[in-house]
This record gives sequence, C-alpha cells and structure tokens, in this order.
Amino acid sequence: MRIFVTGGAGFIGSALVRHLIANTAHEVLNFDKLTYAGTLSTVEEVATSSRYRFVRGDICDADAVRAAIADFRPDVITHLAAESHVDRSIDAPDAFIQTNLVGTYVMLAEARGYWQGLDDKAKAAFRFHHISTDEVYGSLGPSGLFTEDTSYDPRSPYSASKAGSDHLVSAWGHTFGLPVLVTNCSNNYGPYHFPEKLIPLMIVKALAGETLPIYGTGTNVRDWLYVEDHVRALQAVFERGAPGRTYNVGGNNEKTNLAVVETVCAILDAERPRADGKSYAAQIGFVADRPGHDARYAIDARRIRDELGWEPAETFESGIAKTVRWYLANEPWWRALVEAKAAERRGLAA
Repeated sequence: MRIFVTGGAGFIGSALVRHLIANTAHEVLNFDKLTYAGTLSTVEEVATSSRYRFVRGDICDADAVRAAIADFRPDVITHLAAESHVDRSIDAPDAFIQTNLVGTYVMLAEARGYWQGLDDKAKAAFRFHHISTDEVYGSLGPSGLFTEDTSYDPRSPYSASKAGSDHLVSAWGHTFGLPVLVTNCSNNYGPYHFPEKLIPLMIVKALAGETLPIYGTGTNVRDWLYVEDHVRALQAVFERGAPGRTYNVGGNNEKTNLAVVETVCAILDAERPRADGKSYAAQIGFVADRPGHDARYAIDARRIRDELGWEPAETFESGIAKTVRWYLANEPWWRALVEAKAAERRGLAA
C-alpha cells in the first residue's frame, strides 16, 4: 500500500516511517513541516529507500496537502502531525489550536475530496487514521482504566485541541462516510524522542550534572508505551481495523514520574557512573507543579488485543534500558538539538 504519513519527521511519526520501510513492502510519503521538534535526522537510515519520499509541507496549507495527496495517491493517510507538549500549550496555546484543530480539518477536507474521486474498490479500501492521546480522557483516580467508551474530559490546551481533532475525525466519518480510524495512546518513549519530554530530558540533564526537575511530589502516574510497540499497533489498525472504530493503545506499564526518573538514574549509574561515585538520583529536585496536572492515566487495551491481536512486546524495564542505552550511544544526535534549542521543564505558565 501507499501510506501518507503526516509528521513523519517527529518522534512517533519517524518511528512509523522507519518501521514501515524496514518491515513491510509499503511505500511511504513523509509529509512534515520540520518545526522545532521535527528533524530529518530521525529518518536518515531509510532516506535512500526507493519506497520512501519526503515532502516538506504544512498540514494547515490546503494547497500543499492537496498537491501531495494527488501526486502520491495514498491508500492510507496516517495523521500524526501535531503540537504535543503540554507545557508549551500552557505557555502558548495558539499553535496547538492552529496545528491540531485547523490542521486536522484541512487534512480531513483534502482527504475527503481525494477519496470521493476514487473508484469504488479504492474507496472501500481507503483509510484516514488519526493518531491521538489518552490525555483527551482527563484524569483518573487511583483505580480504573480508560476505555474507548470513556467520556472526554481534557484538562490542558494540548489535550483540548486533541479532543477537538478526535471529534472532527469522528464527524467526518459519520457525516460524510469517510473511512476513519482513531487511536488514543499512552505516553510514548524510546529512541529519537525530542529532549523536552520527561525521559530524554532527564537523561540529558543527568549527564550534564544539572538538577532533574520533577513536578510536585512526583506521584503523577502515566502508562508508558515503547514507541516501537506503538507503531506496530498503528500498522495493525490501518491494515485491519474496522472503519469508524477507536482503539486505545497502552503499554500496561503504570509508573509514577518519580519512579521513572529513579529508574533512568539507576541505569545511568550502571552504564555511565558519575565521576564522584554518587548516584544520579542525588540530582533529583522538585519544582512547582504544572497547572491542571492530571493525576493518573492508564489504558485498557483489550479491544486492540482481542480484535487485532496486538500486544506490547516490551516491559517498561526492557524498554527503558534500551532507551537510555540508545541515548548514550547517540549523543551527537541529541546534543546538537539541545545546543540549538534549549529544553526545559516549564511548569507554570509565563
């Protein structure tokens, strides 16, 4: 098949591109604006493949989207392009509304126009797959799991913009008959993660000898999903998922933020000990909590397991060890990004 990937130079998008080129016979078009969090270095290893193409473009630019779709003639559009950092959405919501809401509308409108021009067989086979987040569901108490039927209750500008984009996709399916799919995933981690998110930021700051800033008391809980497990799930959904269906994708790995950082420190202690012999955990410090910080996320992924046969291959322990070792082995990649674009934990709105 021909797979059109928006945001294919970002963290999850590039993992999907690499996976599809390495493990399938699909052709891939990577459509990416190359914002601060997108870099073509994430797809260098597949850039010479005859089945890979790159087009620099903005999902808010209808003309550019229309031209790229018309030229590539995709069987599947996987829509990953998004602003995704909660802290940035608190400081500056504008880009999140434009990219996540307006951009998704443009993608839907152009996908619908293209789909309507296909013959009946191609129409029936076409899929528009929208990749979203578990943050649209809001905050869980100490027990329970998010299911595909959980009511939406977004708490940040980021999650509100993603909730709105989910609703747009659903509406285009119901109103216009566009064959849509939605996946809502838990927190991803792994190689090529831009160093503003928790895990890569802690690795970078630990190695620099800086304080490892944790919000509040570090008791907020997230379900962690190794990115390569996630992209296998995405492939299963757009290849075999039922149009109109939503699938939650989770790693079955609930951890507090403090436990995550302590695990990262323990692996660094073993792999690259501090010169003074102390643990990197000595660098942990607590900072003012983020406004509206959701207490807990946890995914019930039984639907994708039962219907499509997907399960995560990595435990948190195996995935986090691979991740830390990858950052240690690929320091030139992330150091160039850190030097060019300083990363920080923001916490409070400016």
